[in-house]
Amino acid sequence: MLVSRLLLVCTAGLVTAHALRAEPKVATQTARNNNPKSVTEPKITFNSVHVDGPYIAMTFDDGPSATLTPKLLDLLAAHHIKATFFVIGENVAEHPDIVARAAREGHEIANHSWSHPNLAKMSDEGVRRQLWQTDEAIKSATGTRPTLLRPPYGSITEREKRWIHDEFGYQIVLWDVDPYDWKRPGPAVVRSRILQETRPGSIVLSHDIHPGTIEAMPSTFDALEAKGFKFVTVSELRHRLGANSRGESRTLPDTAVNLHKRSGSDSSLAITVSASGIFARQLGQDE
Repeated sequence: MLVSRLLLVCTAGLVTAHALRAEPKVATQTARNNNPKSVTEPKITFNSVHVDGPYIAMTFDDGPSATLTPKLLDLLAAHHIKATFFVIGENVAEHPDIVARAAREGHEIANHSWSHPNLAKMSDEGVRRQLWQTDEAIKSATGTRPTLLRPPYGSITEREKRWIHDEFGYQIVLWDVDPYDWKRPGPAVVRSRILQETRPGSIVLSHDIHPGTIEAMPSTFDALEAKGFKFVTVSELRHRLGANSRGESRTLPDTAVNLHKRSGSDSSLAITVSASGIFARQLGQDE
């Protein structure tokens, strides 16, 4: 009887010791799964894309212009080029037919604010109003809401990027090629700067409200095509990702997705699907 009790005590001791050794592993695994850092954050902002191929995106800001944008659309059609237009909302409201034509011809229409203010110096409500009015104007003209935002002057805070992405679902698009055409240096200079700076995966900034820019485009398109570049919209460029934007590492096989409500929502759900499981966490607007 005494032996039996001793054996029972020893067995219990061994089980307890094993459990204590195993517990940190379980706790560590649980912490890892519950840790928000286990969720791969979606990339919100990019100025270029690392691609497997000679793909570039031509982008045009501040339109539409009643006279210059139609001329540019004619040039793009003649070259079979698809571009991305970051439009000003008040211009869209004034010339919805031009925006509708651009979308109909396969170009991407994106948000560039309602009246071109510096978003980084505005209240959240002021920024929200600028973006929402433009979003509605684009939807009215094209039947589709935009998925990309380029802040005027490229000026936006990190906090704004996050809540705008959570609330509107926008990716923030900057650029890596800037010919400074807004300074009106002349068509030859605009062309030369674009040719010197453009690389595979480049996002080229220009403005379809300056005559010199439109005048520079025929020879610029010819020269870029002669170099072997292929033109796609910004969203198409992103879909050709060989890795994240330059300087960013890529994590596979995890994929992060934000599910959001467009208006009146104060939270979003970030979901990561990976080989090791599915993780989710709540995201606040101001996160």
